Amino acid sequence: MPSAIWTGTVGFGLVQVPVRIVTATRSKDVSFNQLEVDTGARIRYKKVSDQTGEEVTPDRIVKGYEFSKGRYVVVEADEIASLQPKAGHTIEIEEFVDLDAIDPLYFEQPYYLQPDANGIKSYKLLVEAMAELNKVAIGKVVMRSKERLVAIRPVDGVLCLETMRYADEVLDRESLLPDEETEPSDRERAMARQLVETLAVDAFDIDKYHDEYRTQLLELIDRKAAGEEIVAPAVSEAPTKVLDLVAALEASLARAADQRDGAAADTAQASAAETA
Repeated sequence: MPSAIWTGTVGFGLVQVPVRIVTATRSKDVSFNQLEVDTGARIRYKKVSDQTGEEVTPDRIVKGYEFSKGRYVVVEADEIASLQPKAGHTIEIEEFVDLDAIDPLYFEQPYYLQPDANGIKSYKLLVEAMAELNKVAIGKVVMRSKERLVAIRPVDGVLCLETMRYADEVLDRESLLPDEETEPSDRERAMARQLVETLAVDAFDIDKYHDEYRTQLLELIDRKAAGEEIVAPAVSEAPTKVLDLVAALEASLARAADQRDGAAADTAQASAAETA
């Protein structure tokens, strides 16, 4: 289990639920280091002055905010520290809302709230009440010197804490749509609904989705590390066919039906083999 990044309590009225915040996700992106082509030596970065081109030591670096092009105001470290929120050990629940009332755009980073051994009963009580009522708790917590708006929701018997973006951090969507809208026809609407229904499933299964690029990249790295010489195949772009909207919908429906029939055949074959 990952180490706790915050320890404290969730304030639920007068009830205090002792918890620890631990990470809920991990990045599995493949990262690379930059190397010099001839020697294989690591490439390092230095902080240099724009004016002199010489390296600047950490004790000679201050924070500056660019308030207009090329003009900065310097803010001292103690000035920043005086404004930072004081670290606390309580997430005070301010209100409960329906999960459907929160646009997923506001969710930022998920964490788990791990219960303390001495607070299992109060933890389970909060989980059960929120799950039964389909409610999400909204509160604030100071993490890493920053006050964060958070949403706490029950997930499979565990409380999940999501840091949230504030309203002014989410860009306006209205400007994305053109002023003059072209309305689809009734036939196009009907075909679009049929396509959605054809591709719809009863339950979302995340396990069937995999990062194929990462898998292939790691296989390539393993082969090269073993000394295998790799010849990259030529990449050619497939010619694009220009289809009108109705033709594209018809082709999509046909392909979705083929995929559905193929999946059904695979399931039937696997079931027959299991029975045999």
